[in-house]
Amino acid sequence: MDFLLRLIRVLPLADWLALGTFFAGWIGYVRFSKARAQRRPSVLASTNRIRGEWMLEATFRDNRIVDAAVSQSMASSPSFFASTTIFIIGGLMAAIGAAEKTAEMVHDLPFATPTSTLVLDLKLLVLTGIFVHAFFRFTWSMRQYSFGALLIGAAPSSKDFDSTTDPDFRRRYADRAGRVLALAAETFNDGLRAVYLSFAAVLWFLSPLAFMVGTVGVIGVLYRREFHSDVVALLNEPVNEPA
Repeated sequence: MDFLLRLIRVLPLADWLALGTFFAGWIGYVRFSKARAQRRPSVLASTNRIRGEWMLEATFRDNRIVDAAVSQSMASSPSFFASTTIFIIGGLMAAIGAAEKTAEMVHDLPFATPTSTLVLDLKLLVLTGIFVHAFFRFTWSMRQYSFGALLIGAAPSSKDFDSTTDPDFRRRYADRAGRVLALAAETFNDGLRAVYLSFAAVLWFLSPLAFMVGTVGVIGVLYRREFHSDVVALLNEPVNEPA
């Protein structure tokens, strides 16, 4: 109990409010976006629908080299971000190891609120935790894309799909492969959200108010891009079949 009280006293009340706003906004937006996608198409929901259509079309082809190559190329984005987060985590750990020099650099920032070395270490640890979370999401996304490529490679030939006595077999196989790729995309999206929100966490070094304003601003940008961007309208635009 005494340890908990000492830990609470380490940060001023304004910092605790800013930190609570950050995590409440992050968790709340994740839940909100999932519920909102049930009523209004999002970028993720729209692309997941297209992935399902793609996997269904792939079952009509015997040569699926292009499909496997495309699914693997999708893993290049989470691979890039995973490599990047490793370097960022290393830099943050180095900053924690040189806390006194880091504190001097932070104090030289314009409008930065003076803080103790211990508080600065806590802020760096929070920022490191955000990128560690992003790293695990990116690497899991890479593996899931590999699982999707395995399903594409293991898919029966189009003749086998046509000759089966189960008329729903083709649809079930396509749905399963599409869902695996959709999970990979959702996991990658989770990592991207963490990277976006890390910019709000950086503002904590300036002041708790900047941290809270940055959190609200980043969540606003995420909402705008996921639900009201031009690409969402284009993805859901009806396409007329050729005459």
